[in-house]
Amino acid sequence: MSAPRVAERLSGQVDPSIVRVRALLAAGLAALEERREEVNALNVLPIADGDTGDNMVLTLRATLDELDRLSDASGDDHDDDIGRDEIVASVARAALLGARGNSGVILSQLIRGAAEELASRPGELVDPVLIAAALARAVDQAYGSVREPAEGTILTVVREMAHRVASELAHRPDSRLGADVSADEQDFVIADVIQSAVQAGQDSVARGAEMLPALRAAGGVDAGGYGLTVLLAGIVAALRGSDPPPPIDLQIPTPRTRHLSITYRYCTNFAVTGSGLEPRSFVAELERLGDSVLVVGAAPTLKVHVHTDDPERALAAFAAVGEVSHVDVFDMRDQVAARDAGPRGD
Repeated sequence: MSAPRVAERLSGQVDPSIVRVRALLAAGLAALEERREEVNALNVLPIADGDTGDNMVLTLRATLDELDRLSDASGDDHDDDIGRDEIVASVARAALLGARGNSGVILSQLIRGAAEELASRPGELVDPVLIAAALARAVDQAYGSVREPAEGTILTVVREMAHRVASELAHRPDSRLGADVSADEQDFVIADVIQSAVQAGQDSVARGAEMLPALRAAGGVDAGGYGLTVLLAGIVAALRGSDPPPPIDLQIPTPRTRHLSITYRYCTNFAVTGSGLEPRSFVAELERLGDSVLVVGAAPTLKVHVHTDDPERALAAFAAVGEVSHVDVFDMRDQVAARDAGPRGD
């Protein structure tokens, strides 16, 4: 049975913008959960610990939980409405705190960038022009969060999505929608734009090994980029009132390499809350402790990700500047061993 269109689910006292965004993200999450093991199996970079799908799912779940909280608050009898800026700030922080691993942290920054662009245009109808702008800002936010971006990864995938949408914008007769457009028509147009982004993303995923030698050596593709196309395909299905599409054959091979060398043992993730926090000021110290360093966000909240042999020292580096919370430490050697002990193939 096909899913009802988003427009048919907007009802009650809750702010419709919250309901709409939640419905779309929930559809993306459902599609990703359906294929999370497939995404996990493709995970070869930076460590083949088989958790890319899990990490992206956790990030989206945290975002949806926050939207539910805002929805409940909006439905209560409060004198003050929840403003768009508050929605964006709350959702961005929830995605940040819920993010785990490289893929989750980068996804949180994509969510933040897109949400901030939507919030910067109060009263403007969501149409192809606004979708293109949101994608472009998401790209800027994600690239800005990585000190040395590698091409062939999720960053390339989302950049090429944004480029495809922007390139097609000038040739769309419906690039701007009037205030009298029906909700169904708006859903159809937005779905068409995002579908174009999905197709560009699939093309980029398939070419990842051409750009990244490590992927070529492993005989695989970037799991995070692939997961992003799955997520957005789920959103397209929700907008069109249909079931998510079946897995698309991108002729993605099973990775030849089960894992690459693990230089550091522990995937360490935590949040820091304080004032005057500047993300880049902490990178050099963390790089002395390990690699795969990401420090994203802005005061009052940062999210830190690092692969290290000494998680306690990584946490201690922030003890004097703020409150450390949301600590997750995972033994990547155990994760790889568990993956290698499992069945091979699909």
